[in-house]
Amino acid sequence: MTLVLVLVVAAAVAWYLQDLQRPGAGSSAAAQARRLRSPLVRLADLVGIQTARGRQAQQWAAGAAGEKATAARLQVLVHQGWTVLHDRALLTGRANVDHLLISPGGVVFVLDSKLWSSRYRLRIVGGRLFHGDRDVTSRLNGIRHEARAVSKALGCPVIPIVSMEGAPLAGDELVLDGIRIVPADRTVAALRSIARRRRAVGEHPGERAAALFKPYRRK
Repeated sequence: MTLVLVLVVAAAVAWYLQDLQRPGAGSSAAAQARRLRSPLVRLADLVGIQTARGRQAQQWAAGAAGEKATAARLQVLVHQGWTVLHDRALLTGRANVDHLLISPGGVVFVLDSKLWSSRYRLRIVGGRLFHGDRDVTSRLNGIRHEARAVSKALGCPVIPIVSMEGAPLAGDELVLDGIRIVPADRTVAALRSIARRRRAVGEHPGERAAALFKPYRRK
């Protein structure tokens, strides 16, 4: 009984100390994973018991890891004059943008990091997105909403891109309803290629974007 009490106290202390959101890529997803890992969930993990909240925490933690990996890839663009903002809150609602990028020429991108199982190929069939045999088209709703919200706030076109880690693509890239899906290791090359072919009109929106879209804080 004493050992159980010690484990409960240790889990509670860890939960309290880690329930602080760190700024940067994946911070909100990591914070959600920590919130889901309550003292009881941590105790269950310690004794090898799987729980629904524990599985959810693992998914959020994996998402945070994916965002951080993407941010590391995007760092090279910062040195080339790009504006690169991670984990930013939209002006309304509770959604956030994984990565908001603006090229030196003023082309704006919203980029969503995804980490899906490598066991199944990603393909488009009949205007629908499939991961293996599963229709996952609805999983693009988030980035579609984010791109529209950022476009409205900045008053300029916004290009939505999904950086896909894990799941192989049926082709070099996929395009569905204006959303480009590219392999994670080709994300930077794809951004550069699109930015070279497009030019923004008017004032560069980099400073305005940084001021408008604040670091996300999950409520």
